[in-house]
Amino acid sequence: DVPPFMVMDVMAAAARMEAAGGHVIHMEVGQPAAGAPKTAIAAAQAALATGRIDYTSALGIPSLRERIARHYRDAYGCTVSPDRIVVTTGSSGGFILAFLSMFEPGDRVAVTVPGYPPYRHILTALGCEPVLIETTHDNRHALTGEALLAAHRKAPLKGVLVGSPANPTGTMMSREALGGLMAAAEDAGIRFISDEIYHGLDYAFPAVTAAALSDHALVINSFSKYFCMTGWRVGWMVVPDVLVRPIERLQQNLSISVPSLSQVAAEAAFDGAAEMEEIKHGYQENRRILIEGLPRAGLAKFLPADGAFYLYADVSDFTSDSLEFAKQMLEKAHVAATPGVDFDPIHGRSFIRLSYARSLQEMQEAVDRIAHWLK
Repeated sequence: DVPPFMVMDVMAAAARMEAAGGHVIHMEVGQPAAGAPKTAIAAAQAALATGRIDYTSALGIPSLRERIARHYRDAYGCTVSPDRIVVTTGSSGGFILAFLSMFEPGDRVAVTVPGYPPYRHILTALGCEPVLIETTHDNRHALTGEALLAAHRKAPLKGVLVGSPANPTGTMMSREALGGLMAAAEDAGIRFISDEIYHGLDYAFPAVTAAALSDHALVINSFSKYFCMTGWRVGWMVVPDVLVRPIERLQQNLSISVPSLSQVAAEAAFDGAAEMEEIKHGYQENRRILIEGLPRAGLAKFLPADGAFYLYADVSDFTSDSLEFAKQMLEKAHVAATPGVDFDPIHGRSFIRLSYARSLQEMQEAVDRIAHWLK
């Protein structure tokens, strides 16, 4: 009964069009146009040359866990023990481990809409009940402590998951907003999960990690987005002390360990930050092209994204069926976008998500194609 992740269906349709000779501009998926840092590639090649790619500790290679802990000191000025770091198979593996260790079947866990679809899909697959809390343009699509507690009063919540920068809106929470939400959750006995996979891709102001605000929060991050390592499938969690051993036992049984080659590459990726910052500057330019160009093309209603690499555009002037709108955009403009109903089953039929993680030339061409199609 788990619904499809529609962006993957859009990707499949685009691939069929390309196989038939069409040229599609991919704005449907959060797939960076750039590859992994050169430092990561070199480290992986050196590891392959040894001829041995073995199991690792279930929690991850110790040197990688130590390097991630150092990242928190360097990037956020907060101290995180390497003992609390768990290496995962991307953020997706982190969500599964987090949900299994924190919740039982039947538990109610709050997530915002619009929001990343697998949050609620994975919870559903594990027998939990995702509780959808609506956010709006007026509150910049950020969850507030008041809204969380209102849902908790209706029926008790066991957990809440938020992302900042958020997918699909790209909006971010300030330190004060995130701290207030976390305090409200902790006071009510609601476990807090922070999805920080788009950290590093912040434009409005520096992103704040929940790890700097509480030792009780569980943080999920990944090398997929900022470090352009989607297919390597490697991420990490910062977990409360009490959950380290339960999560280790789960990892031992579910996957033994994360692929060691990916872990070696991930550790070296931190040394490629200068290269990644150049790529980030490219995203900023792509963001400018869309913010300036889409209104001229006819799509004028969206939030200027604070971070990540998405724009969540209101298409209600054209349709009340974002799924059909995305289908027509692919077929007639050869631009792939994700229907908003994937992210928001309540109001998503009036929105689409556009990713600007591709090249500058593709973004300019996409704006031209959309303008020609809509006019």
